[in-house]
Amino acid sequence: MSDTAAAREGTGLDARVLANLALAADEFRELEARLADPATLGDPDALRQVSQRYRELEPIVAAHAAYRARLDDLALAREMLEQATPEERTVLHGEVDDALAELDRLAGELRELLLPKDPNAGRAVIVEIRGAEGGEEANLFAGDLYNMYLAYAASKKWKVEVLAHDPSDLGGVNQVTFVVRGDDAWQRLKFEGGPHRVQRVPVTESQGRVHTSSATVAVLPEATEVDVEINESDLRVDVYRSSGAGGQHVNTTDSAVRITHLPTGLVVTMQDERSQIQNRARAMQVLRARLYEQKLAEQEAELSDARRAQVGGGGRSEKIRTYNFKENRVTDHRIGFTIYRLTDVLAGDLDLIVEPLLQDERTRQLADLG
Repeated sequence: MSDTAAAREGTGLDARVLANLALAADEFRELEARLADPATLGDPDALRQVSQRYRELEPIVAAHAAYRARLDDLALAREMLEQATPEERTVLHGEVDDALAELDRLAGELRELLLPKDPNAGRAVIVEIRGAEGGEEANLFAGDLYNMYLAYAASKKWKVEVLAHDPSDLGGVNQVTFVVRGDDAWQRLKFEGGPHRVQRVPVTESQGRVHTSSATVAVLPEATEVDVEINESDLRVDVYRSSGAGGQHVNTTDSAVRITHLPTGLVVTMQDERSQIQNRARAMQVLRARLYEQKLAEQEAELSDARRAQVGGGGRSEKIRTYNFKENRVTDHRIGFTIYRLTDVLAGDLDLIVEPLLQDERTRQLADLG
């Protein structure tokens, strides 16, 4: 039985998936030929790229082969049913049922394997958190978000490196930038970018009234020098003395660094380290990530919209998520998901929200696949 015939009988994959499988099979055969080509074997970079793509397609081709073999089993069992004895029909009906169940499982597996791969999967993540609207309460909430991500990273055994930390007067943060390293850090933190809103009675409120404040979170995939080439002539580097809370000089040397990327106007400032060289390296790390994000946005227009949606203006009306302390409630507005476990979420159990977001992403991808 052909894939197309099976699809007509309701036991197969639809035309779009079949077309994708045919393309994968063609590419796989081409890669096999290239792996046997001396020109490829003599070029380490080409060999690495071809081998990587070959490994990505291998499970798809194998699952499709198993699917087609089960289709043949189903066709044979149905053909034999036409001339079978009553006893044989009982056995053959069981084989048909088994084949249909296995085909359904393999079809689901193939759809999963064909889902688009995130180009940033496996990368480290640069997270920037800033207090937005709400004065010092916004900074306190930014500090709560920072502690939430630190606890979440610890639960996942991810490594965290703080690049810049500017504490606020009451113990929150004006701004904090940190790197998270872990195999699945990007996949799970990429949903966090955007304005986060809090509704609670601030410590600065004397009459017990609930205030609404916000903090912004930006999530950037870490980029390498290979991903983004930066010309020194495109940079303006300013150095000055670092200063801490209250304007007191942290040291007496010009160790703080501000880098302006002239073509884009992007500005990155670092002053936490005592060494100008270290601050410059960290500033370049963040600048490279921001430029890489712009590069991706240019390649795919919708990423630009996603970036604007991430940071927005930090206003109270713009939000991806609301944290309501009175009701112990967290709502993610993008998927209309609400959970009454705010205390657990802020303590680092962020999977309570991330898992539904991952499921929503997968559902939409499967719908697009057909």
